[in-house]
Amino acid sequence: MEFVACGPEDGEALTAYLARSPAGDVLQTPAWGQLKARTGWVARHYGVQDGTGLRGVISVLKRPLPALPGAWMGYAPRGPVVDGPDVLDVLVRGLKAAAAGEGLVFLKVDPAVPDPAPDFSAALRRAGFRPLARGPNFEGVQPRYVMRLPLDRPPDAILSGFSAKTRYNVRLAGRRGVIVRADTTPADLPVFYRLLQETAARDRFLIRSSQYYRDLWECLVNRGLARLFMAEYRGEALAGAILFHLGTTAWYVYGASANRSREVMPNHALQWAMIRWAMDRGITVYDFRGVSGDLDPANPLYGLYRFKKGFGADLVEYIGEYDLPFRPLLHRACNLLEPFYRRLRSRPGARGAEPD
Repeated sequence: MEFVACGPEDGEALTAYLARSPAGDVLQTPAWGQLKARTGWVARHYGVQDGTGLRGVISVLKRPLPALPGAWMGYAPRGPVVDGPDVLDVLVRGLKAAAAGEGLVFLKVDPAVPDPAPDFSAALRRAGFRPLARGPNFEGVQPRYVMRLPLDRPPDAILSGFSAKTRYNVRLAGRRGVIVRADTTPADLPVFYRLLQETAARDRFLIRSSQYYRDLWECLVNRGLARLFMAEYRGEALAGAILFHLGTTAWYVYGASANRSREVMPNHALQWAMIRWAMDRGITVYDFRGVSGDLDPANPLYGLYRFKKGFGADLVEYIGEYDLPFRPLLHRACNLLEPFYRRLRSRPGARGAEPD
C-alpha cells in the first residue's frame, strides 16, 4: 500500500470510494472541500491505494491559526475513512511527512465510527492521536451523538415504527393538504433562507449568509450530493430542509420552518417525504444527525431527541474527536486558547455552529 496526494483529477475516484464505504460522508468529498474553500478554508485530499484501488481517504481542511504566521490547523470532518487499522497506519505516516510542507500544527478528526471500536481507537492512539474530552451536548465540531433510521423495511413498516404521536402528525399533514416538493430550483433558495432566518430568530441560533446556500447549491446540489425539499400549504412555503446523500446514506442537515400554520405539521410531512425519497433511491440509512447524549427530559435539548426518536430512529454514539499534534508546544497553546475562540464564535453575529 502507498500514500498518495490527490488532485482535482482524482475527485470522482475519491467520491466513489466514499460512496461505497460504510463510514463515507459527504463532508469528506472534494465537493465539500470546494464549498469550504469559499469560506476561507484550503482543502487537501490524500489516499492510500494498492493494486486494487483506493483503500482509504482523508480530506483535510486547513486554515491559518490567528497570530501565528505560517502556522495552520487541519480538520478532517468525519474522516479519515479507511478499510481497516492497517490502512490507517499507512495514511498517518504519509500525513506526518506532508504536515511540515503544509505548515500544520495539528490535525483534528472525528470519524463516523460507532463506539465502541476498540481496534480502530487503538490504531488512532498508536498513530499518535489523542482523544479529546467533550461534553454530552454539542461541544464538538460535529455531533458525537446522532439518530439513525434503518430503511430496511417497506414504507408501511417504517411508518408503523414511528411513535403514535408522530404517525398521527404525519397523517394529519396529509389530510390537511400539506405538499412536499423535491423538484426545487435555485429560485427556491430565497424562500428557504427567509424561513431559516425566521427559525433562527425563534430558536436563538446563528446562521450563515444567503451566499453560503447559493454556493452549497453549486457545489453539492449540482453534483447530486444534496437536495432542497420544501413543504407547502395552500400555496405558501411553511418549511424547508436540505438533505445530503451519498451511497446508501442520507443526512438531514439544514431545516427551517415558519411560525405560522404549525398546526398542519409541515415538519412531519417534510421528514416523511425525505425518508420516502431516500428509500426510492436505494438509500438504507436515514441520518437525522445530532442530538444530546444526555437524555434527561430536563435537558433543554431533550425536545430535539424526542422529535427524532418519534420517527423510530436509534441513538448512535461515535468515537469522538481526536487530535494528532505535529508541533506539540503550539498545539498545547491552541488548546489553552480554544475556550476563548469558542466564546468568540458564539457572540451575536458570529458564524453559527453548522457542519465544517
